[in-house]
Amino acid sequence: MSVAVVWLTIFVLSVFVGIEVISKVSSTLHTPLMSGANAIHGIILLGAILVTGTTDNTLAVIVGLVAIVLASVNMVGGFVVTDRMLQMFTRRKPAPKKPEASN
Repeated sequence: MSVAVVWLTIFVLSVFVGIEVISKVSSTLHTPLMSGANAIHGIILLGAILVTGTTDNTLAVIVGLVAIVLASVNMVGGFVVTDRMLQMFTRRKPAPKKPEASN
């Protein structure tokens, strides 16, 4: 069995395990998990910026730029989702009552 097949098998199995784990998490725990994931993505973004900035290889710069863009999109998307989820838990102010017309 080649190394590529082994890595592909590990990747496919990890996707299935990830889907199973995430689907079992209750909705009240998603916000803390998302904030933790956002912190990890911030570290990944910082690492991609540092590595890309210190290389002279053109291919490494291109791959680093792609990594920076993908990490940025992932991090911003995580913050958007977290903000939407937090809005679900805020109380809405009641609408002001209209004054009744006097005859």
